[in-house]
Amino acid sequence: MNDEEASLLTEDKDHEQVREELKHMSFEDLQKLKEKLGTKVYNETIFGKKSKKKTEKIEFKRENKNRPREISAKKPVLRYKELTRVKKVVSRDPRFDSLCGTFDEKAFRHSYAFINKLRENDLKTLQKELKETTDLKAIKKIKYLIQRLENQLREEKKRKEKAEKKRQEKEELLESVKRGEKPVFKKKSEKKVLDLVSQYEELKNTGKLKKHIQRLRKKNKHKDRTKLKADRTE
Repeated sequence: MNDEEASLLTEDKDHEQVREELKHMSFEDLQKLKEKLGTKVYNETIFGKKSKKKTEKIEFKRENKNRPREISAKKPVLRYKELTRVKKVVSRDPRFDSLCGTFDEKAFRHSYAFINKLRENDLKTLQKELKETTDLKAIKKIKYLIQRLENQLREEKKRKEKAEKKRQEKEELLESVKRGEKPVFKKKSEKKVLDLVSQYEELKNTGKLKKHIQRLRKKNKHKDRTKLKADRTE
């Protein structure tokens, strides 16, 4: 038996003797003794000194370098994980974005002028299909597509005519200024009358004037009926 073991045995015997003596003491005396010695010394005399155990750090080794490393399951997991920040993708509409430049209608019409040619080709192919098909559903669908393409081409034609008229008016005004005359600007009412006259001439030449007048009469009748109903309710 070495000196260290002997000292440990004597300490244990002393603690046992102290415990035996303290057993016969009242609770009040024990409380006074605790206050006198202090909590730390009091606990050491009764329970003995706590031996600090050295925690050995376990090193996890890999049998093979290609295998993943083992990690202790006792390691506490963080409450909030640090995720990799991803840049927020901000979507932008080029129609309303100043970075994409300003809208130039003339350049736009020039760039997409081929669309009207495609529409004309589609119209020809659809008219050809309409003559060949016998299925009622297919005929109905083709008729709808033909009407839509015709409307689109008609609107584009009107737009071009309107733009041409504006250009001619500007040229006339410039010519009058060059001649030293005072430029005369047409009123909206005058322009409206001229547009109606040109529309009338166009309908007359195409043979659609009668149909157009019938449509207008029908429209006016419907307006009159709704007006009469509103007057009766009042």
